[in-house]
Amino acid sequence: METGKKIAQTLLQIKAIKLSPANPFTWASGWRSPIYCDNRKTLSFPEARREIYTAFAALVAEKYPQAEVIAGVATGAIACGVLTAEELGKPFIYVRSAPKDHGMANQVEGFFEPGAKVVVVEDLISTGGSSLKAVEALRTASCEVLGMVAIFTYGFPTAADNFARAGVALDTLSNYNTLIELAAEQNYIDPDDMDTLRKWRQAPDTWDR
Repeated sequence: METGKKIAQTLLQIKAIKLSPANPFTWASGWRSPIYCDNRKTLSFPEARREIYTAFAALVAEKYPQAEVIAGVATGAIACGVLTAEELGKPFIYVRSAPKDHGMANQVEGFFEPGAKVVVVEDLISTGGSSLKAVEALRTASCEVLGMVAIFTYGFPTAADNFARAGVALDTLSNYNTLIELAAEQNYIDPDDMDTLRKWRQAPDTWDR
């Protein structure tokens, strides 16, 4: 099984991703959604955890062999970022959502040299806003961001636009299209729900209103 399907299957099996077209979830943003993703659950399952960090390590080695440092986005990607860095034998740093309001007032934590070539690890991509703020913080701290890798993306067009404008390459282990197709194949959802799931992805901010 290819990596995208394998990761999607794992996320469904451990209920890191839940699909409920008939009874939608409400996100913190207020959006109504037939899908809910909590990749932090992968940390509680040793086999899933290992599958993800080894896939990340292989992806970084293939796409970014010149990488010198692995950076995780706080807080969701710190653990898988550390494990990826350990697998690769690379230094690890992490990026806060905002600078500390005391001490050194750091936003980027850990040791790195100016100009360090960094690959950013993220757990989930929605619109890309918070992920790209981490990239901006690294660039402000004089790092050279080679690209970002993430466990899963919803594949929103706005995210693709945001990453393109920021000049950031994004690679993910799995994605929404792969997930819903696998979910239908393996009877996690009724095939009749596919149209609903596709429509949500096209306009998540106005869906179910």
